[in-house]
Amino acid sequence: MSTMKAVAVTPGVARSARLIQVPVPELSADQVRVKMIRVGICGTDLEIDRAEYGQAPPGEEDLILCHENFGKVESVGANVKGIAPGDHVVAMVRRPDDCPNCRAGEQDMCITGNYTERGIKGRHGFLSEFYVESPEYLIPIPPELREVAVLLEPLTVVEKGIRHAWAAQERMRAWTPQRALVLGAGPIGMMAAVVLRLRGLETIVYARDTSPVITDRVAAIGARYIPQLDEKGEMINHIGELPKQCGGFDFILEATGAEQIALSAMRIIGLNGILCLTSVTGSEKPMEICPGCLNLELVLGNRSVFGSVNANRVDFEQGVRDLAAARERWPGWLENVITRRVPIDRFRDSFEREPGDLKVVVEL
Repeated sequence: MSTMKAVAVTPGVARSARLIQVPVPELSADQVRVKMIRVGICGTDLEIDRAEYGQAPPGEEDLILCHENFGKVESVGANVKGIAPGDHVVAMVRRPDDCPNCRAGEQDMCITGNYTERGIKGRHGFLSEFYVESPEYLIPIPPELREVAVLLEPLTVVEKGIRHAWAAQERMRAWTPQRALVLGAGPIGMMAAVVLRLRGLETIVYARDTSPVITDRVAAIGARYIPQLDEKGEMINHIGELPKQCGGFDFILEATGAEQIALSAMRIIGLNGILCLTSVTGSEKPMEICPGCLNLELVLGNRSVFGSVNANRVDFEQGVRDLAAARERWPGWLENVITRRVPIDRFRDSFEREPGDLKVVVEL
């Protein structure tokens, strides 16, 4: 049996990520085998390597890492239609349970929590030379997007958050959002900024980073960047002052990973506005809040707050359209979001943040 390279962890063991040899997955009549081209590294991968999260497939000790992916179809099973060898694809991350939402094709809204996720929970990820998958979970990628398609999965987090926010705002007969705030300037924040600009909103990005890598990219799409800190790390723009500086925010997308920012964001939503929380904050550090003030502001201002995780197939499909639109409108911008490429044999280098890093990918 032939083998392939893969990077796996032993869940629960810190810094256990290592390069291993595993069997090339066998192809059934109803599956597609994909040759991986590259994967993106995100905070979830680092958390799994730190033993903060992660679950191996049933009966196995190791978990192959990574859920951000892009590859080329190597072969297809006899029963597969609509996908052919040579096609380029991105695979969805979550696989369904048997709950009503999962049966309806909305495993991103699973109500039991018994779903599995590639490279995260109970199912191997994509940091290997090959994987096999059912065609229903593969998203076709047009030739012109091959160099940036690894950004699709993080983009879908944004697409779902925006889709659900706009659906929630149908509570009003007339909602014409003009101004949006993005909290955080990592890959999710940058993808949010570009989508909101494509939707025609005035967009402000607020984050700690003062690197030209970030500020120049925000300016390039016609958005405004407001740093939280100066180059010495001292506070220069408090989040609570942003409405005075910018005006009211119809929509806020939070992608910081900082619980203080997530909580503070609830107090700067504009009248009738909505806040989408996308980052996972696990700190148990207590904070002082004024619950009465927060409740009063949310109720009297018709303000809404919701959390959003993972994405649906419709979000992947919208993401492909938005990648194409962004690439046409701002040539080279998406390519520059990928700031560092690392070969699989040196995968550990991708886990170490370097100055100017935005999205780091591992090439296979």
